[in-house]
Amino acid sequence: MNAMNYKGYAARIEYSDEDGLFIGHIAGIRDVVGFHGESVKELRMAFEEAVDDYLETCAKLGRPPQKPYSGKLSLRLEPALHASVAVKAELANKSINQWVADVLDREAHA
Repeated sequence: MNAMNYKGYAARIEYSDEDGLFIGHIAGIRDVVGFHGESVKELRMAFEEAVDDYLETCAKLGRPPQKPYSGKLSLRLEPALHASVAVKAELANKSINQWVADVLDREAHA
């Protein structure tokens, strides 16, 4: 899947047949920031404008903008699964972190 990205933010996009518009929101943050456009070009411009406005508004309010996903993921596993993952990682000559990241990357892009 391809995503629209700008300044580290990604867009979640849907199409409204009723309105004849692409409707988007900045993905991965709790703040609600929306935008729309009738064409991909309009949507791209609206997305970039929404991100810029969001960053400017946060600066004016004196609060840091929310960042989408830090890249850190904490998991709790059953001990038997943890052991199995550790063995698989060792057999692949990788750290557990790298092995899990590779498996997740492969599955996320399947």
